[in-house]
Amino acid sequence: MALNRRHFLQLSALAGGGLALSLYDQPLARALGGQPEQRPPALSPRAFIHIDRTGKITIQAKNPEVGQGVRTMLPMLIAEELDVEWSQVRVEQASLDEAAYGAQFAGGSMSTPLNWEPLRRVGAAGRQLMITAAAHRWSVPEQECSTAAGRVLHTASQRSLSYGELADDAVALPVPDSASLQMKNPKDYKIIGKFTSGVDNPALLTGKPLFGIDVALPGMLHAVYQKCPVFAGKVKSANLDQIKAMPGVRHAFIVEGTVRAAAVVQSDPGLEPGIAILADTWWQAQAARKAMKVVWDTAAGSPTAPAQSSKGFDDKAAQLLKQPPGHTLRAYGDVDAAFKSAAKTVEATYAYPFLVHGALEPQNTTARFDNGKLEVWTTSQAPGGGRRLVAHELGIAESDITVHMTRTGGGFGRRLMNDYMLEAAWISREVKAPVQVLWSREDDFAHDAYRPAGWHGFKAGLDAQGRVVAWRQHLVTFGEGEHAAPSAGIGPDEFPSGRVPNYFIGHSAMPLWLRTGPMRAPGANAIAFVGQSFLDEVAHAAGRDPLDLQLELLAATPVPSAEPARPGGYVFRPERLAGVLQQVAEESGWRSRKRASGTGMGIAAYACHLGYCAEVAEVTVDAANRVRVNKVWAVADVGHQIINPSGARAQVEGAIIEGMGHTALEVTMAGGQMEQSNYPQYRLPRIRQTPEMHISWRITPNPPTGLGEPALPPAIPAICNAIFAATGKRIRTLPLAKSGFSLA
Repeated sequence: MALNRRHFLQLSALAGGGLALSLYDQPLARALGGQPEQRPPALSPRAFIHIDRTGKITIQAKNPEVGQGVRTMLPMLIAEELDVEWSQVRVEQASLDEAAYGAQFAGGSMSTPLNWEPLRRVGAAGRQLMITAAAHRWSVPEQECSTAAGRVLHTASQRSLSYGELADDAVALPVPDSASLQMKNPKDYKIIGKFTSGVDNPALLTGKPLFGIDVALPGMLHAVYQKCPVFAGKVKSANLDQIKAMPGVRHAFIVEGTVRAAAVVQSDPGLEPGIAILADTWWQAQAARKAMKVVWDTAAGSPTAPAQSSKGFDDKAAQLLKQPPGHTLRAYGDVDAAFKSAAKTVEATYAYPFLVHGALEPQNTTARFDNGKLEVWTTSQAPGGGRRLVAHELGIAESDITVHMTRTGGGFGRRLMNDYMLEAAWISREVKAPVQVLWSREDDFAHDAYRPAGWHGFKAGLDAQGRVVAWRQHLVTFGEGEHAAPSAGIGPDEFPSGRVPNYFIGHSAMPLWLRTGPMRAPGANAIAFVGQSFLDEVAHAAGRDPLDLQLELLAATPVPSAEPARPGGYVFRPERLAGVLQQVAEESGWRSRKRASGTGMGIAAYACHLGYCAEVAEVTVDAANRVRVNKVWAVADVGHQIINPSGARAQVEGAIIEGMGHTALEVTMAGGQMEQSNYPQYRLPRIRQTPEMHISWRITPNPPTGLGEPALPPAIPAICNAIFAATGKRIRTLPLAKSGFSLA
């Protein structure tokens, strides 16, 4: 589909007078990978500006805010091209309206690349309308008019008018042609590129209600939803009569659910069976749940579910790694022959565990079903997907569902699934009253869509000069045949695909009756650990600097026909990854690194979600094998413009801290259920463990891309490689405790 740039602005008068601007563009055709010669992706958002007669400017933030800063960053794009002062702007959260705004979601670090040009064009169109309105009123050529700080200026006559004074005039004007829109020169930016505090900060600091958990409706009941600890298990019996008699309890009933057995469980497979308890307060509902006595049919979802265990998966994976992969993802050259002639071979097995998302605000949604129509207030990262799921499961039209987006206390990919929205909608319909479903922390741990575990067998062949001549990688994952469970697989073009003359990558799948799903930097958060750690291991086996080996691979001439086009037209740019590696090496003093005994530095780099990031970690390991991450240097290439440096830095800092946490965390399964249930058994990094961070950018002539994900993957192998440098002990299995280490 051709990516032309036809935009249409719809103007409408609002109650009381004023101007509303709504941008229409083509549907999203594809997400492009930052090639400077290509245009940004075509979108169909409806970015909304309202200017009233007093000059007050309200900008709609179209995407969910889950702590990544888009409620500030996206309106900044509009305000810049509108040519107003940021202090003049009030930001409102838009409700879900995909017909008007296009896709509204928070995931994949896509808010920046998908909105960079369209939202700036909205601001430019608004500015042009104001110029036209002023020029008509003054009877002067538009070319003689300019704008500044929310005013149109006519320098020759020293006249000016505020946008508020012109708003009503602008309503009557024809839509400006897209080709006529003049975008600002970046050197004239006054908002973009400036440190800007989050628009929600004052409310956050003063405890104002913003989050899903804060929603309150007249007559609202508070619900808990007890599900079987084994996925999709059903209720055999429960003491519901006793529960209904408890203080404040209004309803207690069994829900049969809609989940059906499948070879690969999808992230949103339907409504899980369970017991709904509704009370006047959440604490009353929770107290009733604690008094409940339930007998579960744990095999109702799948007869094999109760037998699932982490030990069983480890044992099965070990067996499968001894066998040829069940499915070949890519093979070229002659790997076996290359290994036979190699001067040296290096073999290792790496593994990583299941993880839970652990968002601070548990899953929740408030729903009101009335007269066949549904209204919801949700913390979803993908509210459009949630609406479609609810419509399908409840058998109602999407047009009969209104979705409001609240601020969310952490997402990290968990809220791309919408089971909690479905639960609230279903229960509200059953009891015919407004309902807020709020999970407990134990619910979050027991019913997550987990970051899947994985096992990788590696073998690399080196020639006499220490160059990599062969690479074999075998992933044991969850799924069936060639189909991996959500976020469990690996791509055929995983680095160093196309950079070595002989290459093989394949996977074997084993069944899993459990939900898995994306976690921040999905796939990459695990694949970077194993790939970058093994590459470090190969470099040391060759007696080479890991930086030099990686730069050599990145500079290699691609093997013909070995590197496929990636989905959406994305093309890996090795020079960008090499660039961040070279810069982080310079800034960290990598070449001259000398550390005291017990202290070491590790380096890693990865490209994901259209961004390129390299990191160096310095750690100290004491006599008790406690690891202190002292400092992390990070360099990111996310294009030619950092929109909000404040938010950008926060994203990288958060990614590094979360990556550090991934080195020490795991959840384990026994009897088909997770053994950890709360933070004391899953200790997230503490403030005292936060390392010093040196963060910088490599500015390149590429369209701006997002920062939520790219900085997380390299943090994990950089820390693990630093532990090896400090101790000589290679971390091949996470968490660190498996190798006798812990975070200090």
